[in-house]
Amino acid sequence: MSTQPNFDQPRILIIDDNPAIHEDFRKILGGQPTLSKLGDMEKALFGEEETKAERVVFRIDSAFQGREALEMVQKAMQENDPYALAFVDVRMPPGWDGIETLEHIWQCCPELQAVICTAYADYSWDDIAKRLGHTDNLLILKKPFETVEVLQMAHALTRKRALEYQAKLRMEDLDRMVRERTQELVAANEQLKQEIEERTRAQQALRISEEQFSKAFNANPMPMAIVTCPESRFQAANASFVALSGYSLEQLQQHTTTELRLWEDASGKSTVTLLPDKPIRNASCILRRSDGTLRNTILWAEPITLLSGPCILLIVEDVTEQLKLEGQLRQAQKMEAVGRLAAGVAHEFNNILTVIQGHAGLLRAMAADPKTVSESAARIAQACQRAATLTKQLLAFSRKQPLQFNPVNVGALLQSIQKMLGRVLGERYRMQVELAPELPPIRADESSVEQAIINLALNARDAMPDGGTIQITATPVVCDESVVRKNPEARAGRYVCVAVTDTGCGIKPELLNRIFDPFFTTKESGKGTGLGLSTTHGIVQQHKGWIEVMSQVGVGSTFKIFLPVWEDKPIEQPKPDAAPKPVELNGSGEAVLLVEDEVSVRELARKALEQGGYKVIEASDAPEAIELWEKAQKRVKLLVADIVLPNGMSGRELAKLLKQRDPQLRVVYTSGYGPEIIKDDPALFTSANFLPKPFDPEALLAAVKRELQAQAA
Repeated sequence: MSTQPNFDQPRILIIDDNPAIHEDFRKILGGQPTLSKLGDMEKALFGEEETKAERVVFRIDSAFQGREALEMVQKAMQENDPYALAFVDVRMPPGWDGIETLEHIWQCCPELQAVICTAYADYSWDDIAKRLGHTDNLLILKKPFETVEVLQMAHALTRKRALEYQAKLRMEDLDRMVRERTQELVAANEQLKQEIEERTRAQQALRISEEQFSKAFNANPMPMAIVTCPESRFQAANASFVALSGYSLEQLQQHTTTELRLWEDASGKSTVTLLPDKPIRNASCILRRSDGTLRNTILWAEPITLLSGPCILLIVEDVTEQLKLEGQLRQAQKMEAVGRLAAGVAHEFNNILTVIQGHAGLLRAMAADPKTVSESAARIAQACQRAATLTKQLLAFSRKQPLQFNPVNVGALLQSIQKMLGRVLGERYRMQVELAPELPPIRADESSVEQAIINLALNARDAMPDGGTIQITATPVVCDESVVRKNPEARAGRYVCVAVTDTGCGIKPELLNRIFDPFFTTKESGKGTGLGLSTTHGIVQQHKGWIEVMSQVGVGSTFKIFLPVWEDKPIEQPKPDAAPKPVELNGSGEAVLLVEDEVSVRELARKALEQGGYKVIEASDAPEAIELWEKAQKRVKLLVADIVLPNGMSGRELAKLLKQRDPQLRVVYTSGYGPEIIKDDPALFTSANFLPKPFDPEALLAAVKRELQAQAA
């Protein structure tokens, strides 16, 4: 018979790559009359008479890496002198860390008590629980640790290990006693014959109960079935289930659920497995009927026990028609939103087109009047700028507008906005800007963030028609997982919160969930477009931030925008040079290939280039451009091409083909679309050779000149 482990002098294993830590543990645990010290403390606190405690002697071993510790634990178990407790450092480079070491040790010795020693937040308790499971054999000790903490843990956990071992021995004794008692019961089996009649009566009662269950089962309008365990073979199915599955009862009883491939999960990629120890409740599944058609269902699977043995009761709800109705409702809501958006866009553009069309008519009727020509041209230019601004707002709202992210000084930005808005808001309004000290720079497109804050400030002004104070504050915040759980749009990390507060009329609670809808406004007709807040929301979303709104009717509103902090290396700002010299935009007869499928746009670009001194070769698509390129008598130095072209070849593809023939060819791209069109190269929309539509002749000539000068350099 093997000797029992010596838990009166428990063995403790120190696992740490630092020799000094081993020395610290040996000083604390290596032979001091620790219980006496605890008694001294008890006497000092409670005034009780000192009782002399027996001295506990710990046997201490050291391991400096995880693999070495595993070998020592295995050897100790082979010698029947196992370790009771291990102090494990969480960091032990190179090799296993403390968590991985415990995973390996507990595979061979799950009874070992363990204390993880760490000075860092390497693992949260949830991470440790995922790796090691929920166990009562583990404690955490933060470095630097106190002597009393180590002593308390050593005494408590070694004692716990000894008690667990004694309990194990006791359970073995109990098992032996049970086996002996079982033999006695077998010998006394004759005395139990009287119970047979009682069991027979119980079975009869059970049959009556099952009969009642059977009637309720078969008459239930919900599809229900019973399958055996663990075969998952159909034992019974009511008429509703038979109708839903499309199989007859005989066909169901001849096969298992797996053979029929009856159930799939909601994704339709894997088969649902029925297990007796894992009930299924309110699970979305797909039922495959006998004819191959699919039905959306909600499945319940509950383990039950019948005379035949353990089974699973299946209850199914067909929600196919319900989901169709919900889909139709969502589509109707979507179309309603699209209709509101289209109506708003049509209203705004109709106003703009009315201005353009009216002044164009005046130009035709009074072309000889220089004053009329000048004023009408100015009004047309203003209307075009208004249309371009509206398009930009729509792109920002839909988060398709290309941005250039740089580190932005929030304090300087707000001070600049304060100076500008001081003139715009009027005398009845006062703006207060409060900045937290040492604000970090944010990762942002400066003009877009400026637009978002101005929109909020103007919205605050409109909420206070009788005047008031608009307060803008900027503070750094750190968002953790608790914030993310409260706000699904939030993300963990470092942010700068810019808050715009007014003391105006406030927003009604029933309208709060609509304030970011495009063209939704509570202002009077003609007082606003309804794009200010939706544009701001789109800009903040593009910056991977979010907006929070707090409002009370009659008290005021606060809009908070959270913008991420610039985490990259700071960008060195170039030193200011002398004032730039005016750029000469005209060319010297260089050949330019213009490719644009819109006739009016192509005509405008051609006239602008010709007036700028360039020789223009124009084409409506890529095949025509290639043909004209080959016939050109003069070398084409620059290609101006719309990115989206008809007849199968884009502007990007055309430029790539022509640059293979002439690597010196320069290119200017134009487009009225956002970066979602060129998904494989979204950086193109922020490059220097991209000219967004709408553009004026001066912008086109500047882009062409810039590219030709880059070619010469």
